[in-house]
Amino acid sequence: MKIKILKLSIFVIAILAVFISCKDDDDITTTFVEADRTEQQVKDRDSILSYLSTHYYNSSFLETGSNHKYTDIIITELPQDDDGNYLDMPDPDQNTLLIDDVDVLTTTYLDVEYEYYILRLNQGAGESPHFTDAVRMRYEGSSVQTEEVFDSRVTPVDLNLQGNGFTTFGTIRAWNLVIPSFNSALDFTFDNGIVNYNNFGLGVMFVPSGLGYFSGSTTGFSYDNLVFKFELLQMEELDHDNDGVPSYIEDLDNSLSVDDDDTDEDLFPNYIDVDDDEDGVFTINEDLDNDGDPTNDDSDGDGIPNYLDADSTESNETDE
Repeated sequence: MKIKILKLSIFVIAILAVFISCKDDDDITTTFVEADRTEQQVKDRDSILSYLSTHYYNSSFLETGSNHKYTDIIITELPQDDDGNYLDMPDPDQNTLLIDDVDVLTTTYLDVEYEYYILRLNQGAGESPHFTDAVRMRYEGSSVQTEEVFDSRVTPVDLNLQGNGFTTFGTIRAWNLVIPSFNSALDFTFDNGIVNYNNFGLGVMFVPSGLGYFSGSTTGFSYDNLVFKFELLQMEELDHDNDGVPSYIEDLDNSLSVDDDDTDEDLFPNYIDVDDDEDGVFTINEDLDNDGDPTNDDSDGDGIPNYLDADSTESNETDE
């Protein structure tokens, strides 16, 4: 009997130990602390500059012919010796170091100054989109750190550079900055059901994590610097709330963001607000001369167009 009691006691103690151990593990919580954006940008800049200085592309091939695709762009790391030191670039008449050909640009985003880089291979001859527009693209995204592709679209895909905050969420900040600096295709033809685009924008962007996914893990890693090869094929100007004012014009402070422009402070930015000044008259109905442009109607001559002026409540709707 004592043996049975002893065995039972040991069993109970073992169960309690497991329970307590599991409970202790459950009580341990790991708090994720996001990196400081300014400090991270310093690291990202060094990482990208190192990449640009140690990788080259097939520049000579891309300078000949026309309508090259993003898949024609070949970026290669410099060869290394047995000790890991970089050697000279092969075929300098055919290739160019990325650092020698990229444009260096800066922007301030979330109170941090960022540096990003563009390799312009063809400007394109069509219209240039605004940062709020829809675009038709082919592209490939890869990681600077791993050089692995995490996303690609060989078949053209339609994207909204600016989402509406409800059903679409737009692209990363880098795309808002880079894509509008190119032009879409001059024209296109159909060949046995296949669309062939002519003279479209072609390039590569190299962007820090702060203009990409930052602490997100879309690429598989947080704080991943990104490389996007892309073709800009078509564009469409968007008016997200269909109020007669194209969304890019609703960027009143010219900050290249429409999320911070909210005239009536109703928490709906103007680009998704059908009554921007909350005067009870829809913005589209404040187009008094019916020319399709509510921005040039100013009844009281105070320099503020009616659709942003709560004191001006005239409407183009006729009373029946």
